[in-house]
Amino acid sequence: MQKIICQLALAAISLGGFAQNFKVPETTEVWEPKPKLVVPAKTPGGAPSDAVILFDGSGLDAWQQTKDKAPAKWLVKDGAMIAKNGTGELRTKQEFGSFQLHVEFSTPLDSKKMGYPNGGNSGVFLHGKYEIQIFDSYNNEVPIYANGQAGSVYKQVIPMANSMLKPGEWNTYDIFFTAPKFRYNGSVETPAYVTVLMNGVLILNHFEIQGTIQYIGIPSYQYYSGKGPIALQEHGSEVSFRNIWIREL
Repeated sequence: MQKIICQLALAAISLGGFAQNFKVPETTEVWEPKPKLVVPAKTPGGAPSDAVILFDGSGLDAWQQTKDKAPAKWLVKDGAMIAKNGTGELRTKQEFGSFQLHVEFSTPLDSKKMGYPNGGNSGVFLHGKYEIQIFDSYNNEVPIYANGQAGSVYKQVIPMANSMLKPGEWNTYDIFFTAPKFRYNGSVETPAYVTVLMNGVLILNHFEIQGTIQYIGIPSYQYYSGKGPIALQEHGSEVSFRNIWIREL
């Protein structure tokens, strides 16, 4: 709607009055619609007023097991949810389209000892399909291919920077995701895009996601509704998560 209003205003400039219209500021003023009011958080990383709280340390009511939709089995301790080995992936009960997502995570202190492939290995899956990798990539000390380290869209792109903190310290992902759109015949009209900040550092800038993540093979898109859950991976390493919230756009 806002884009259409701006286009109409520009059309009025070009078609009505020509140079005469440029002599008054009202020609380029658009008064409606006004943006909705959102109250920002009072603390860094806190949830704004329109956010959906996915985890605040008090329980796993927003989550379920991905495999069978059973109640979430991860451990909740000291305000964090922990990917206990063997418990499997979690996903949100609610599905989202385009969104802003805030996630805080910490890799375990034994990440270096575990090494590849389990050294702090986890991931945030957008729509349950597109993985923003979590790994102990601090100081590039645990060897892993660059498009599989922390901050990558797994096996699709190398992050522009490595701003990972030490094991045991809390990292933040701020993820801005634009959902894909499909035509009636199932083909892609517009692909998904993602922008990611790690600990306040821009590491992915409007990257065009190539399709569903593949460990082996080439990613591709398959038609779906354009909405999906947030999923957190359990991959043999007890990665911890806290303060997870989302704003659907």
